[in-house]
Amino acid sequence: MEDLKLHGFWYSPFTMRVVWTLKLKGLSYENIEEDRFNKSPQLLEYNPVHKKAPVLVHGGKPICESMVIVEYIDELWPQNPLLPHDPYQRAQARFWVAYAEQMVPVIPALIFSTNAEEKEKAVEKMWEHFKVLEDHCLADKRKFFGGDKLNIVDIAFGSLFMFLITIEDLKQVKILVAEKFPLLHSWLDNFKNAPIIKENFPDREKIVAIIKPIFERRLASS
Repeated sequence: MEDLKLHGFWYSPFTMRVVWTLKLKGLSYENIEEDRFNKSPQLLEYNPVHKKAPVLVHGGKPICESMVIVEYIDELWPQNPLLPHDPYQRAQARFWVAYAEQMVPVIPALIFSTNAEEKEKAVEKMWEHFKVLEDHCLADKRKFFGGDKLNIVDIAFGSLFMFLITIEDLKQVKILVAEKFPLLHSWLDNFKNAPIIKENFPDREKIVAIIKPIFERRLASS
């Protein structure tokens, strides 16, 4: 058994990235659930720069940032590889992972929108990103970003989209419109029904129940 410990929040899309990767690799690990409002001394010690989760601790050594952790795991354990072997394809995968990270700042604008106009602007901004993916990643109607199997790009985007469909419940807005983005909608269906994802994704109602007070607390303090 590998000496692996994961500090994270069970409902976080970034923690989910690491959980899915560990599960895809068939690795055992100790899960250490953190409290967003009372983070453990160990987490703050392991990630003194950003003081955020997830953090993977391997043999006592911490690795921070979700997609850095995913690559680290993929390099050490070659089974079910997430990065392509071909250098060009690997570079392309890393490009789209970086693009996924560019989508992250758009999400809070939607979450913390306080009126219909702000909500509409946030959704339109999200749709700009969706169109890029629809036109440049999925035009060949592939099952996953990596083809027939999940790869690192699916992990990066999948965590965000699974979180976004939860936000739909909170904000009472439809974000991923099937008629507008049919290829992206089909990809998400494939992704969320992949056994590893389906078996290791928290219940949406439980996620809404725990993150709604967090959002309300943030809005009240702003």
